[in-house]
This record gives sequence, structure tokens and C-alpha cells, in this order.
Amino acid sequence: MKEIHRQKVVAIVPAAGMGKRFGSGTKKPFRNLSGKPLIVWSIEALESVGEIDEIIPVLMKEDMEYGRRVFEEYGFRKVKMIAAGGKERQDSVYNGLRLIDDRKSIALIHDGVRPLVEKELVERGIMELLKSQRSSVKGGKSFDGVVLGVPVKDTIKELEDGFIRGTPKRETLWAIQTPQVFPLGKILDAYEKAAKDGFYSTDDSALIERYGGRVRVVTGSYRNIKITTPEDLDIAEILLNRSIAGNVKSRD
Repeated sequence: MKEIHRQKVVAIVPAAGMGKRFGSGTKKPFRNLSGKPLIVWSIEALESVGEIDEIIPVLMKEDMEYGRRVFEEYGFRKVKMIAAGGKERQDSVYNGLRLIDDRKSIALIHDGVRPLVEKELVERGIMELLKSQRSSVKGGKSFDGVVLGVPVKDTIKELEDGFIRGTPKRETLWAIQTPQVFPLGKILDAYEKAAKDGFYSTDDSALIERYGGRVRVVTGSYRNIKITTPEDLDIAEILLNRSIAGNVKSRD
């Protein structure tokens, strides 16, 4: 991917969740996946993207020193600071965004527990936002954010009190992933307004939507799973093993 811009790109990597569904023991971001902590897989992918200048992981306060040692061990050059997590994911991301010093930067937000994200997906999100910005300069239509997503495979039902209320058309439904990419000014404004209104969402783009912004969805990958339960970790191991086996076979 060619260098085509001069804007600073900063990746925020929220990984301050409690991980209650994993039970006691090692915190979820540091759970082992094929020999490396989950969050290390995510940061390695972001570190490999030339357009990303800096990476800010967000960890629980009690994990920050341990995280710093882990990141130093793996030699991450772009991790220059760590943000302290908040009560909710939204608070954690907000803490990370506020550490970015240049308001003209691009903010990329990627869950620390999506370890299988591919470099090409990250680049795709950044490229789409940059295209929008160039179009805006030329008087064309622009949008305020780019998110990755995949069409849902299952039929989705809306429920009320345990009963089906409706069945949305499956072709209109997408499962949204990270990374999500925004002009820093836009996403920070949305976060500030949400904090003032006491509005919370588990999705960053929902804040842009709430305050009138337009968000473009580009095709992600079904491999880009979020590790929420121990079963997800097993699935990630299988996907990784298949990928490694496929790479070996392609070289033979």
C-alpha cells in the first residue's frame, strides 16, 4: 500500500474488559493463543501497517505495568503509551482518544481481542476514509467513518418479552467488526457529546450515527472474530492452524 497521505494515524486498542465469561485466571487480553497473548496478535497486525504511526493500547490500571513489559518483550515500536481503562468500553476508548495530541489525525479503533485481523483489512479501512476525504476536497460526497462488517448468515429475530416481534430482511443486516476508522475530530466530538448525554453504546460508529454522521461499511472477514468466550478461543486456534497449514502447502 503506497504512502499517499501525511495525516497521522493512531490506533486505539481497547483491552480493558473484565472478561467475566472466561472465569478467573489470566486476564482475557493476555490469554494464550498459539503461544502469544491475544492482544499481541492484534498489535502485531497494526504494527505491520505502514500508515499507522502510533498504537495506544487501553488496559485496566492494574494491568498497565504488566502490559508494558509484554509490549517491550515483543519489540513493538509504535506502542509509545498505554491508556487506562474506564468503567465501560466506551470510557476506555474515550481515554485513549484523548491522548492523541493532533486533532487532525485519523483515529483507528480495533478490539484487542480480535486477534485474526489481517493487514489488508486494516489498510482497506484507512484507504476508504482517505478516499472520502479527497472526494470532499474536490466537492464530492464524503462520510464520517468507515467500519468493517460481514453479511449475517442466520435469520435474525426481534424479540419482546420472549416472543418474536419481527423478522428483519437478512439482506439488510451486517455484523459489524473492527477496525473502525474516523477523522479524530469527528469521533472525539461524538464521544464528548455522548459523555455529556450519558449515552452508551458498545459500537464506536453508533456514536457517529447518533449525532448525524454518515458511516460507510466495507467488507471485512468472517475470520475476524471477537474472542468473547473460551469456545471462541478454540475456534481462533483452529483458524490459525488452517492458515498456517495453507501457507505451508502454498510454498510446497
